[in-house]
Amino acid sequence: MRLEFRFFVFAFILLVWASKPVMAQKITLKEADALFKRFQYALALPAYQQLTKGQKPTLYLTQQIAECYRQLNKAKETETWYNRVLQFPEAAPEALKHAADAARKNSHYEQAKQHYLQYGQRVPEQAVVANQLAAACDSAQQWLIQPQPYELQKPRGINSSNSDFSPVVFQNNLVFTSDRPIGNTKKKNTSGWTGKPFPKLYSATKQANGQYGAPQAFDKNINNKYHNGSATFSADGQTIYFTRINQQKGAAIKTNTDPFSWVKFNANEEAYINRLEIFVSRKKDQTWGEPEPFPYNNPEVYSVGHPALSPDEQTLYLVSDMPGGLGQTDIYYCTREANGNWSKPVNAGKLINTSGKESFPTVSAAGKLYFSSERHPGMGGLDIFEAEGARENWKNLKNLKFPLNSPADDFGITFDETQNGGFLSSNRNNADGTDDVYAFNLIQTPCTLAGKVIERIIGPRGTYTESPVSQVLIRAYVAGDTTALRTYSDAQGNFSFPVKSGAAYTIRTSKEGYLFNSAELTPDCGAEVNLITFNITLNRNTLNNTIVLENIYYDFDKANIRPEAMPELDKLVRILQDNPTIRIELGSHTDSRQTVTYNQRLSQSRAEAAVEYMISKGVSRDRLIAKGYGESQLLNDCKDGVTCSELEHQINRRTVVKILSR
Repeated sequence: MRLEFRFFVFAFILLVWASKPVMAQKITLKEADALFKRFQYALALPAYQQLTKGQKPTLYLTQQIAECYRQLNKAKETETWYNRVLQFPEAAPEALKHAADAARKNSHYEQAKQHYLQYGQRVPEQAVVANQLAAACDSAQQWLIQPQPYELQKPRGINSSNSDFSPVVFQNNLVFTSDRPIGNTKKKNTSGWTGKPFPKLYSATKQANGQYGAPQAFDKNINNKYHNGSATFSADGQTIYFTRINQQKGAAIKTNTDPFSWVKFNANEEAYINRLEIFVSRKKDQTWGEPEPFPYNNPEVYSVGHPALSPDEQTLYLVSDMPGGLGQTDIYYCTREANGNWSKPVNAGKLINTSGKESFPTVSAAGKLYFSSERHPGMGGLDIFEAEGARENWKNLKNLKFPLNSPADDFGITFDETQNGGFLSSNRNNADGTDDVYAFNLIQTPCTLAGKVIERIIGPRGTYTESPVSQVLIRAYVAGDTTALRTYSDAQGNFSFPVKSGAAYTIRTSKEGYLFNSAELTPDCGAEVNLITFNITLNRNTLNNTIVLENIYYDFDKANIRPEAMPELDKLVRILQDNPTIRIELGSHTDSRQTVTYNQRLSQSRAEAAVEYMISKGVSRDRLIAKGYGESQLLNDCKDGVTCSELEHQINRRTVVKILSR
């Protein structure tokens, strides 16, 4: 399915159509342009092609044909025709960008790179973006050479000759969206953009042999006569949130009706604008009830769609082009309030959203957010990205790379119960731009996990030494399996055991006299990697013992938690989760600058900031004591009257953790 149409259908691109047919003979330029302006690209294309017969090609007709192919998401033809556009000296610089985008989708990365760099030179205000896209061409080539350990194939019986996309695993079913015909599809129920039926929701049931049965369309309560799709379900299977198109008569809209501002709507035309809405249906006696509109639908002004529930069902992610966003379409979230209603949508933030289009969010069982973007560095069209966190707090954004991504459009990923496989949508290998559902599975390459168990022993002035710990029981649990791999550390603290690439492991350690310790690990074994290093630090379970953490420092005269300190405090949160009976003191210190009284207050504020951070991560307040020590326990000679560097002063601005009770 061509990119812009799919964005409209389920990522908020404007779609306008009229009922005027293409004349079978002697089409005029005015009639061809009218079809183009109404976004009937499947009809405008042959009209323009007819006009080129028997005459010398013009820039205008060449560009219109190229643009029709671009809107239909036919990358091969788009590249060919935009290269023809570039042969005209008066071609606009934007043609370079379109030619580059198409070349990248066709894996012609060197050609795309040249076009991007030329575009940046012709349009200096776009040079930064152009250079980023050129650099993405280099990255994509490396990803193709070094693929991630996944295999993809089309599941039998799911795909049609039309577009099939946005899969979601629902109980024992695979639910997806398709614009395949249902019975005798009437012409009025087809899209002038593609000439194909409007998309509907389908469900296929998993059989005993692991294959899926014939897809069946949802009933008419869910599938009305226009666009329906992109769904998410509650865990109990009793509620569905899905996307539906709402029509508004064009003449009634006085604002710019195009969410992406790439074309303006003429309100005098007999046409309709279409915006997305979210609808909610609940089961009654095994039948889906009449769908109710989401409270924040506002189709006269903007779209909302692509709903995705978090595992705990307390957060609903969606996509919108509402005013105030960061880009053309952004990912937002709503939180469930005490009365069961949803809060107003809040933008998911700059790490996720760009100035371009973000769409198709899903959330895995582990709580990771997956979404597609055309602006984050990718391989060509839409790429799928992963981020850790929740709501507007995110980290570790990464491209899933090849083969989960490709030079074409890749989107709508969902995971099965193993979390090592699942389904996604892609129009790779389809010259006509239609989408297919692909099944993917992780290829678990074996390798060895090896490391060392150490204890940090505090010395004078805050220094410490590392000592190996022997006879530590180390257990590795694979996600979904209660049987652990077991080994013991030797006299030098060393240990090793076999693991598989991509499998999610929980590593647990235990030894009498030491705190329990656990960590998450997903080995990345490859053809050239057969050894993964993973070291473990243990702390003694004795009263007043100091738990050694790194990087819990503060800026001068400030109490806020610095970003580099958060991972260390997260480790401490994990220690408290693994050892639910201990209570700790977080003791904070200052350097010697300012007065003793001022530093005492500042250190107390720092300790309280660390405590509040840990409480925000779920630690009970009664297990934490915040204590400020001011400048009373300096780790060096940087006291009043002594000249020291900023680094020497920073050593004293710290937080130390001490066990108070076990």
